Amino acid sequence: MHTSTIKKSFTASIPILAGYIALGMGFGILLRNAGYGLPWAFLMSLVIYGGTIQYVGVSLIAGPASIISTILTSLMINARQLFYAISMITLYKDAGKFKPYLVLSVTDETYSLLSNGKTPEGVDPHEYRFWVCLFCQCYWIIGGLLGNGLGNVLPFSTQGISYSMTALFVASLTEQWISTKNHVPALTGIISTLACLLLFGPEKFLIPSMIVITFVLTVLRGPMEHREHLTYDSEATQDTAAESAAVESTSCAEDKVKTAADSEKLQAIVDGMPQENSSATDAGKMLYDNASDVMREEAVK
Repeated sequence: MHTSTIKKSFTASIPILAGYIALGMGFGILLRNAGYGLPWAFLMSLVIYGGTIQYVGVSLIAGPASIISTILTSLMINARQLFYAISMITLYKDAGKFKPYLVLSVTDETYSLLSNGKTPEGVDPHEYRFWVCLFCQCYWIIGGLLGNGLGNVLPFSTQGISYSMTALFVASLTEQWISTKNHVPALTGIISTLACLLLFGPEKFLIPSMIVITFVLTVLRGPMEHREHLTYDSEATQDTAAESAAVESTSCAEDKVKTAADSEKLQAIVDGMPQENSSATDAGKMLYDNASDVMREEAVK
């Protein structure tokens, strides 16, 4: 366990903090209004940790839903997690002891944070991802407990609370769009989802859209990675050229300063010569002029 890794993981998870606290509170309020207290809020957030399915789960456990219906509903709602997991196989391949929890804690938000594979320098990438996921789940649990506790004390209208998950998805998409130059994955998700929605209807579009998205991104993965490498190499070349230009400019400026200082010294020597020795003075001035010309030529070079 490394303190620096924990600090960097916490910093990376901060964007999720406010959203998960608010969404967790919404879940906790709904659960309290359905008649379930703090132990239920804690256990559901700890074991299920499914976001949308927890919102839907409130009505499932409160209503007459059968076990089969609950299983099928959960599978349909969380089907996207299967495709998240497929795309994270490479990242989690050598995660060792962290792998079970990393697999359990994949959510829409942690996926958006970790799917690019980038981690800070000087940290164990798997330990870093572990702490990011753990912090995010803690935010969710705390939000659920706060909402459940407040729902028992203060009166809340639960109308519209379920839309908060949709709002979070939109916020995650917006943040991902702004933070990256490659918009192919986002456009693929939007276009595929809209197409499947029109073809299959609102009740059956989810799984087909996920299959289409996974297929398209798998096909485009090679070209996208190649393009990212080219972009990285181009940026590295530009940085090297800029550094070389800066070093050359600094060296030139130092040479000019040195030339000016030497000129001032020569002038001081000439000015200090006795006036009665005119031939020596003239020779000194000639020497000064010749030396100044040589130093200026060297500075220009």
